[in-house]
Amino acid sequence: MEVRRLPRDPGPAGWNRLLPEPPSPLPLEGKSTADWLVIGAGFAGLAAAHRLSKLAPGDRIVVLEATRVGAGPAGRNSGFMIDLPHDLTSDDYGGALATDMAQTEDNRRGIAHAREMAEEYGLGPEAFVLSGKINGAASAKGEAHNLSFAKHLDKMQEPYALYDAAQMRDITGTDYYQTGLFTPGCAMVQPAMFVRGVAAGLSSNRVSIHEMSPVSALRRDGGWTAVTPQGQVTAPRVILAVNGHLNSFGYVPNRLMHVFTYASMTRALSSQEVARLGGQSVWGLTPADPMGTTVRRISGTGGDRIIVRNRFTFDPSLEVDEARVERISRDHARAFSARFPGLRDVEMEHVWGGRLCLSRNNVQVIGELEEGLYSACCQNGLGTAKGTLAGGLAAELAMGLSSPALTRALAAERPSRLPPAPFASLGANLYLKWQERRAGREL
Repeated sequence: MEVRRLPRDPGPAGWNRLLPEPPSPLPLEGKSTADWLVIGAGFAGLAAAHRLSKLAPGDRIVVLEATRVGAGPAGRNSGFMIDLPHDLTSDDYGGALATDMAQTEDNRRGIAHAREMAEEYGLGPEAFVLSGKINGAASAKGEAHNLSFAKHLDKMQEPYALYDAAQMRDITGTDYYQTGLFTPGCAMVQPAMFVRGVAAGLSSNRVSIHEMSPVSALRRDGGWTAVTPQGQVTAPRVILAVNGHLNSFGYVPNRLMHVFTYASMTRALSSQEVARLGGQSVWGLTPADPMGTTVRRISGTGGDRIIVRNRFTFDPSLEVDEARVERISRDHARAFSARFPGLRDVEMEHVWGGRLCLSRNNVQVIGELEEGLYSACCQNGLGTAKGTLAGGLAAELAMGLSSPALTRALAAERPSRLPPAPFASLGANLYLKWQERRAGREL
């Protein structure tokens, strides 16, 4: 099959810009063979390669990455590895009790795998830390969402703490938030630091990671052969860890929703600005309303900075133009100024967009697509946790193993079919705008 297109990621990946320049890439060149081929070096692909390296210690594994590790979607998220229900299409994240409990178990399996890799490769707490997160409420409506979610957590027998306005101010340094709901099971990552660290740790004489090697064709002829601009590699078993790009390979047509979300990162704050802001130096906050603004404060490599993320657009072409990113950056500036009026003179240094893949019925695409070809795709907006989970499960499936998490993944329904193209785009974007408008002060 010919790969019909290559997605484009708008704007510089801010997390990656904080890190030193990586070594020069090693694109795939010439013809080669391997026991395993993994396409995609994000959270899913690296998790798959890591699991295979443990389950098949004598096998040769090749990983192909279209751009640079950390420059694509894996380095463009907000860095929350969320364990609890987090359905972006719901009003308050939660759903049916039994389903949410099973998804929480699965998400924690993904987080545990990420923690295993972080510890194995000595990545440190800036790259990965199990710190928990806060759902911040900036309005009475947001507080009602949090209280509703708390009741759901009670039924799930999950721990949490409710924060008042003073506690939120002590943490964030701002009076913007009225209340908060803290849950302890979320891990926070510096996403580019994490995936680059895992890729470096994996690389060996058995595991080869080739960057700047987009796959233009994937053909089955005895084994599977992936063709790149400068080479090709043949393997009997392939794991596609490409999230929504799965459509470009011809699979699951008209069933995946391609959504972009957007983020901005401030320049490094001066010592005077840090003192003026107050609050804790490191924290992460998701909005009480799923369509609101996510905020992180970081301290470490690159200095003290604040990241805001909001706005969603439906883009089945898998690309957006820079003009849209520029327009949305103005929304980020307004959200930042509203929350941190004492830092109005702090400008955004990096603005970028990142791709999400959702299904209407909130299911992933984990399974065997054809003989010897496996999928670890459609992460439903939780690419860090669900991507890591999917990669590990795809590797285990290919090795003939089983687990409750894999059984659930294989028993899931197919992603629901989308309406015809013009109606899907129009309806989805109208819905997103309506939901953002409803978010009110949480946006």
